[in-house]
Amino acid sequence: MNDLLVTALIAMLGGAIRVSTPFMFVALGECLTEKSGRVNLGLEGSLVLGAMVAYAGSYLTGSPWLGVIAAGLAGMVLGAIHGFLCRLPRVNDMAVGIAIMSFGTGLAFFFGKPFIQPSAPRLDAIPLGGWTGDPRLAQALEINPLFFVGLALGIFLWWALNNTRWGLIVRMTGDSAASAKAMGVSVDLVRFLATATGGFMAGIGGAFLSLYYPGSWNQGLSSGQGLMAVALVIFARWKPLRCLAAALLFGAAGALGPALQSIGISQGYYFFNAAPYILTLFIMIASAQSKSAAREVPGELSINR
Repeated sequence: MNDLLVTALIAMLGGAIRVSTPFMFVALGECLTEKSGRVNLGLEGSLVLGAMVAYAGSYLTGSPWLGVIAAGLAGMVLGAIHGFLCRLPRVNDMAVGIAIMSFGTGLAFFFGKPFIQPSAPRLDAIPLGGWTGDPRLAQALEINPLFFVGLALGIFLWWALNNTRWGLIVRMTGDSAASAKAMGVSVDLVRFLATATGGFMAGIGGAFLSLYYPGSWNQGLSSGQGLMAVALVIFARWKPLRCLAAALLFGAAGALGPALQSIGISQGYYFFNAAPYILTLFIMIASAQSKSAAREVPGELSINR
């Protein structure tokens, strides 16, 4: 019994690290975007387009890291389009986000058809568990470099938002556009740059999906992770470090089904695979009733007006 429990915990550890990585990038991108006072539901499109572009770039160039960069740029283009459209008068952030999501996924499905069958070079993992002497733990501790990039990005974003002039401008723009304008800040420019940067991060999250886990390109790759990241940011109270922790929580929920299957528990497998979606539902219900979330939400967000 103890061996089965250890096996399940090891499987959940490895699965949480793998599954959480794209959540990290999308959540951090949405956190930055919402800190500036804008909601971008289109990050789901950036994630899917980034996955396709990364796989195509890796296949065509032979370098998965060039694919990662291309994915980030593709996501940034969609973020920039969203940012530009939302600068126009009487344009709703959420409506534009839904349109961008459909546009991004449509582009990915259309241009990605030739890359469904070919095999592209994948990102290599860093083996960190060889010292354990346990092959199961060693496999769980084969960690992709993008996971560490996501952690570093979250720590940097937390530091920058709280300790730099740039971070103050972003937070002020998100809390009170009138105050930012009074200080001579271009609100539209700040939000445009924040939205484009958030799209870049989401695109990199997509690259992880197609070049590492699950490591292929197909049209059902995302499973709504970009949309779930919006709930994750609310749950994290718009704080980058909490976004990292929440991403790991979502990752552990996503790894629950495979972990139980690894110890022979297959009954209810599909129910356990739905754990991230159930968790998203509970988080949205809890956040809607949370006074803490209401106090910490950026004042200029359309969900707050």
